[in-house]
Amino acid sequence: MEQFWQKITSIAFNRSGRPPLPNEKEYVTPCTASDVAPATIDFLQSLVGDTGSSLPIYLTALTHRSVVHDPATPNLIESNQRLEFLGDSVLGLLISEYLFRQFPGNAEGDLSSNRAKIVNRKSLAGFAESIGLGQQLIIGESADRIRISQSESALADAFESLIGAIYLDKGIEGAFNFLLKHVINHANFKTIVAAEHNYKSRLIEYTQSHRLPPPLYTVLSEAGAEHEKTFTVGVTCSEQLLGTGTAQRKKDAEQLAAKEALSIIDAAQKEETPI
Repeated sequence: MEQFWQKITSIAFNRSGRPPLPNEKEYVTPCTASDVAPATIDFLQSLVGDTGSSLPIYLTALTHRSVVHDPATPNLIESNQRLEFLGDSVLGLLISEYLFRQFPGNAEGDLSSNRAKIVNRKSLAGFAESIGLGQQLIIGESADRIRISQSESALADAFESLIGAIYLDKGIEGAFNFLLKHVINHANFKTIVAAEHNYKSRLIEYTQSHRLPPPLYTVLSEAGAEHEKTFTVGVTCSEQLLGTGTAQRKKDAEQLAAKEALSIIDAAQKEETPI
């Protein structure tokens, strides 16, 4: 593992200290370094060490989207959604590489299933809770601060955003060291890996084993304010709608749709009715 990281970071992945990319914009946060509570600085330093000039990136990682839509907040402020996008990819890469090396006898399907269980919203929210991330979120004044700070979705988003910020500041090795400490060495990690497959993975396994097209997830409708939207997602296979689900995140709605689809499939199998 150590040789792998020495090799990969010697090539191009260590972003720490890199020059800005063309058209790369500055992070605009709802507070400056002088406004940040000492407890927040201590929290970040205890997690990642010295933040230095990268403090704005970490503050952005803690900024919930409700701040952007708060009437009292300037529209220039950026939430953690873009960092969540980056962190999701970094997390997927590092967990995939770890599982690939840790379980050499596992087939592709088992590796995919285990990765899905580790990076799903419930697991990520649990990792976020274990480091007290909810108490450090920057939330809009008009939003329900208590609900958001305890929200599984908000916690999972912030955890991914934090990984994205660490990657930008300290590179791929820094991101891996963070995951090693707070995910892979977490007390619940082995339990999560051993848990039952999630619904989307189980539905994929069903379609593959029956030589059917892969499930297709489509957003059927959206409702609610911009920072409190709910999504209704449908899952189809061979152009047949098998299930729907509604949640505040598309990924969660997809899980619920897959769950309903599996229930329908199970009922059909009991009646020996082909899907």
